[in-house]
Amino acid sequence: MADALRILFAGTPDFSVPAFRALLDSGHELIGVYTQPDRPAGRGRKLAPSPVKAVAKIAGVPVYQPASLKGEAEQQALARLRPDLMIVVAYGLLLPEPVLAAPRLGCVNIHASLLPRWRGAAPIQRAVLAGDAETGVCIMQMAKGLDTGPVYLERRTPIEPDEPAGDLHDRLALLGAEALLAALPGIADGSLAAQPQDDGLATYAHKLDKAEALIDWSEPAEAIARRVRAFNPWPVAHTRFEDANLRLWQ
Repeated sequence: MADALRILFAGTPDFSVPAFRALLDSGHELIGVYTQPDRPAGRGRKLAPSPVKAVAKIAGVPVYQPASLKGEAEQQALARLRPDLMIVVAYGLLLPEPVLAAPRLGCVNIHASLLPRWRGAAPIQRAVLAGDAETGVCIMQMAKGLDTGPVYLERRTPIEPDEPAGDLHDRLALLGAEALLAALPGIADGSLAAQPQDDGLATYAHKLDKAEALIDWSEPAEAIARRVRAFNPWPVAHTRFEDANLRLWQ
């Protein structure tokens, strides 16, 4: 395509994969992938690549796995790739200001909530736990603060009454990929203006803690049901019964 962008992609878990695959098929030039270092996995605790790295290797896209982007050497190495745009989807590492400023068009993030609601690490699970009727994805220009940047585009979707967080996660990953492709032309030519968030409406999606998954049977039944759904597939709601630890999936 005549206006193809030089794109760096930064992502790590399964949630990142649909957006990465969409970019591979988009006609834009994928000049590299940043993903977290390989981690021990499985019973043998052998080092395993991230889901994004596995797809990138098959596609022949260069992979970079720094432990941090805080060092000047890593920041200069990224800048030398001369990206037009960096797209970030659940990368898991902080992007310092020199990295945010390196691409010609800046850094764009796919965030799995309707910002400014549920900024932070666990927006999908927090939306389910709070009983939100709907959620969605935002295509956001990244800024120094945590999920505080202006929003180019959002896509909304209802949260089904019995939907576990895992199923919602998969739907939002696909919705995010679709929204990204819809936003890219306007980002590239400057015709899509990003709208500032209302910080006064912001809520924060704290990282999940295993202790939260213990069922408190004094809560209303509806709240317990939301907790079971929010923590499926991780860390999984549980309770003690006699000498057993019971895990609740549904």
